[in-house]
Amino acid sequence: MVVHDVLTVGRSGVDVYPLQVNTPLNEVKTFQKFLGGSPMNVAVAAARLGEDVAILTGVGDDPFGKYVRDEMRRLGVSDEFVITDSNLNTPVTFCELVAEAPFFFYREPSAPDLQIKVSDLPEETVKNCKVFWFSGTGLCEDPSYTTHVEALKMRGRKSYTIFDMDWRPMFWADPEEAKKRYAQCLELTDVAVGNRAECEIAVGEKEPDRAADALLERGVKIAIVKQGSEGALAKTADERAVVPVLPATVINGSGSGDAFGGSLIHGLLQGWGLEKIIQGCNAAGGIVASRLECSTAMPTEAEIWKAINAGTCDVLNQEA
Repeated sequence: MVVHDVLTVGRSGVDVYPLQVNTPLNEVKTFQKFLGGSPMNVAVAAARLGEDVAILTGVGDDPFGKYVRDEMRRLGVSDEFVITDSNLNTPVTFCELVAEAPFFFYREPSAPDLQIKVSDLPEETVKNCKVFWFSGTGLCEDPSYTTHVEALKMRGRKSYTIFDMDWRPMFWADPEEAKKRYAQCLELTDVAVGNRAECEIAVGEKEPDRAADALLERGVKIAIVKQGSEGALAKTADERAVVPVLPATVINGSGSGDAFGGSLIHGLLQGWGLEKIIQGCNAAGGIVASRLECSTAMPTEAEIWKAINAGTCDVLNQEA
């Protein structure tokens, strides 16, 4: 078995986006499908930046499941650890291309990615990959939750074990249970990243500096708090970096956090300093927000630094 440098775990499926901007779904006339799911998009973003990436996830035994496998391979992500579940359909997600767009998830009664079992874990890759990335959504239901915990115990908090504190309240019956599970996984994590609301679920703090400090107190080595239009804060035990966003004309902001994550993985593996890492993350997020799609919009490193040097993400789209 090949031990990949990066392993993400969790949600995958098909994203369906309207081809009309600022139009309610009930009025949209044409749609296009894309590869989706946050951990999948993070994997694609890291692969686009040249990293060796695989994902542990599940799909249905259906045409959309075949599409997920075909498209992820096309975009550079190994499907070696993708499980096919014949009892459930591949999830589909719709969203509107409007400000603060809601998501409409079709994942009932459950999703294949929430059915991954401990026996599905690729133990050598889990233990020895350079980056293990997981998200909060994967903790919402068993057997996925138990599988995540076992994987984290296998790693023993080895760097880099990254917790994307992705908070989707529609997936949780009880927010208090989410807080307990987030706290448990933080004890097995060395990098934590999330927005203010996600930090509040994880550590009870949403003010950025207090939230980062609370994450560090849990033993995390790098705490990153995303602040939307105000940029991002990153802290370690002896370093603090606040990096503003890079201006962008937003078309679809739903994939910006995943681009941020893929760039974070790349920056860590390249050994960049903290401020440079977050500069790259913010630029990657802005670039994807300025494009219609998510997975196929992930930038190259050259595009990231071109945008940074120009002072705007729009420079890339002006050339298109």
